[in-house]
Amino acid sequence: MADRFQPLAGLRVVEMTHMIMGPSCGMFLGFLGAEVIKVEPPEGDKTRDLTGMGRGFYPTFNRGKKSVTLDLKCEAGIAALHDLLETADVFIENFRDESLIRMGLAPDVLRAKYPRLIVSSLKGFLKGPYEKRTALDEVVQMMTGMAYMTGPTGRPLRIGSSANDIMGGLFGAFGILAALYQRQTDGQGHAVRTGLFENCLLLVAQHMVQFDIEGREAPPMPEREFSWAVYDIFETKGGRQIFVGAVTEGQWVTLCKLLDLNDLLSDPRLQDRMAQIEAREWTLPIFAQAVREREFEELISALEQAGIPFAPIHRPAEMYSDPHVLREGGLLTSQLPEGQSYRAPGLPFEVDQTLVVGPSVDIAEVGADTADVLGGLGLNEEEISQASGRAIVVA
Repeated sequence: MADRFQPLAGLRVVEMTHMIMGPSCGMFLGFLGAEVIKVEPPEGDKTRDLTGMGRGFYPTFNRGKKSVTLDLKCEAGIAALHDLLETADVFIENFRDESLIRMGLAPDVLRAKYPRLIVSSLKGFLKGPYEKRTALDEVVQMMTGMAYMTGPTGRPLRIGSSANDIMGGLFGAFGILAALYQRQTDGQGHAVRTGLFENCLLLVAQHMVQFDIEGREAPPMPEREFSWAVYDIFETKGGRQIFVGAVTEGQWVTLCKLLDLNDLLSDPRLQDRMAQIEAREWTLPIFAQAVREREFEELISALEQAGIPFAPIHRPAEMYSDPHVLREGGLLTSQLPEGQSYRAPGLPFEVDQTLVVGPSVDIAEVGADTADVLGGLGLNEEEISQASGRAIVVA
């Protein structure tokens, strides 16, 4: 569509990444209109073959990208990569520093060779004592205290998604956009390094700052000290769970009236917010009993109308039947190379009241664009086959 918001149209991004952090970074740029060329080994990115909880990794974070295979263990493959980088605005990688140095692809080398290239390196750690360590989402959650804050005491627990990897990819894209903006002023490329550990550190910063100011540690979230009178999960009639919050004195009054708990409103022990918070031990069972007497659908309708924060407790699979998710543009339909379709969310923002969608959200077959992209660089059929490590037929 001609009126789509694609501010990065005309930008060429070469991505050499795997798993989630790096691929999500490239996907974000692609959704904004950039041409993203994913460089894969001849056998394809190993993330394509993950099963179990890893099954959704590749199809979620590689939508809309072109696929080019290069054998970077041979001179022809390295030479083709350099030909490609000659035409690129951005290079995204998440390899170990030592591996890049061995291949002659260290950021300082690339910046010297391609002065206008933005090199985005997505790593476990920024420069420092830990920079050579291997990191995973779960590793940094354990290191920073995120897992400690998520599970009950003595049972550190990772959060239920690859949130650090995804947010790390987002910061990678954020850094790239900043470097591109700066390039308009100085005409120079820049090296952007994004750390998974540092990303997670930012996510727990509120707990760090509380300790730095007050000198006491926050307990894990399941045992947290509440700042609100009602902020809990209850069961409705029939056993369906629902989260309900009352975070202001006005919401306390509204919720009490909605649940016919007028006695709480007149109770002299509950006449200010701190008193209501301190009384949670004996007031919550009263709220729980009142909620248990209400039908689920009737209650959520009443809560919504009254402006009370609430949420049904859902599983991710239930999002496919959620009316807000199912609104126009809420889910994007993609095609796998074998023909199967699937639905996944896009970017979580609108521009001019329109959701942002890239030119494509499909998954390319391994090497599907090799002949086209490398042919566009001037390589002939034999050179393309040597560089790609696969038998390529140039149309």
